[in-house]
Amino acid sequence: MTDIPIAQTLHPAGTSDNAVADCALTYDARFFRRKKLTTTEGWSFVADFEQTVSLNDGDVLELGDGRLVKVTAAPENLLAVSGQDLPRLAWHIGNRHTPCQIEATRLLIQDDPVIAHMLSHLGATVTQVTEPFTPEGGAYGHGRTHAHDHGHSAHAHAH
Repeated sequence: MTDIPIAQTLHPAGTSDNAVADCALTYDARFFRRKKLTTTEGWSFVADFEQTVSLNDGDVLELGDGRLVKVTAAPENLLAVSGQDLPRLAWHIGNRHTPCQIEATRLLIQDDPVIAHMLSHLGATVTQVTEPFTPEGGAYGHGRTHAHDHGHSAHAHAH
């Protein structure tokens, strides 16, 4: 039986710079509770957390033996959206709960022909690109927008 290293500790991006390996993951692959991962150096480990996590570019996973593995956003097929009224285009993307990376002169979204058609109809220029994807997190904290854990914010309510 082979012993595979296990990571159960997550360090936020920027808090640790002693990684011995790198693990490139797409946006969708960075959202999980338990998963076998392979580093770019070619060795595997299991990331196993009590709850589902949303990893960010630059986060660091700590293995049980103390080794650190840096998470990077892997290049993936995306759509670059540009146009004269970028805030309006961003509103339409957000209204469809589509993850969006917001930049000064363009928006990046996952490749979706239906959304691309809608944006083109609204006057956007939509171009296919292959790049790392790091969309905005939720309004009430960090991570995926469909999680209900609001993190630190002014928003509070009882359940």
